[in-house]
Amino acid sequence: MEFNIDFSKLSYKEIYTYINNIENIENVFVDSSKGSMLNMLLQDNRKTVKKLGSKICKILEAKEREIQRVKKMYDFDRNFGNYKYVAGVDEVGRGPLAGPIVAAAVILDLKSNEHKELILRANDSKKLSIAVRKELSFIIKENALAYKIIAIDNEQIDEKGIGWCNNQVFLDCCAEIDIKPDLVLSDGYKIKNFPNLNEFVIKGDTLSISIACASIIAKVYRDELMLEYHNTYPNYGFNKNVGYGTLEHVLAIKKYGTTPIHRKSFLKNILD
Repeated sequence: MEFNIDFSKLSYKEIYTYINNIENIENVFVDSSKGSMLNMLLQDNRKTVKKLGSKICKILEAKEREIQRVKKMYDFDRNFGNYKYVAGVDEVGRGPLAGPIVAAAVILDLKSNEHKELILRANDSKKLSIAVRKELSFIIKENALAYKIIAIDNEQIDEKGIGWCNNQVFLDCCAEIDIKPDLVLSDGYKIKNFPNLNEFVIKGDTLSISIACASIIAKVYRDELMLEYHNTYPNYGFNKNVGYGTLEHVLAIKKYGTTPIHRKSFLKNILD
């Protein structure tokens, strides 16, 4: 697409259509010089065209805020010291009545600060839509230096207890990831019996880029697994509650009984 264009010679509809067909607006409307395309819109005599320019300004401002937010997350991980490989670990599925607990470890390239190489929108997985999580999970896996996802099933949870499994799933991720991390950042608490360097971060999935990315790929993996279980056990609403104790799920347990993926140790009050 040709970007060197004189908007003053086009109608508003033509300008709108032209801009609507640009895939990456921020890559086109970044020149703040006097003759830039954005200034042409802002300085146009037509109110509708000026409004379009203002809208683009807001898009660019939001993109810049997001770049700065994510840069801080990269800086957070770098500020622990000059480590070559920093892994972030996080878990999902501690509280559900059914299904496994899942954890992920992610090692990113923390050296670059170019915004094109940043994993923008990375955040606590619970704050993201399903579609964004899925998209980011693919991007993270494509760009990570290494990652590992581990699940511990409901039978081990019943046998060993959720606290033990929560810690063990972290240990397994760190042990089995392809690159041995020099430092592991864990969300919420220190990993017990971990032989190497570990720092815990409260609300780490909002502060640390590595933990946020681990949170996302663990969440997507577990949600997709629970969707598969829904196809096998359609009466429990696993496609919506992903195993958590919603009213629909509890009523289904009372009506249909338990499945092989239910955590019996979590159901004592429900089944009594």
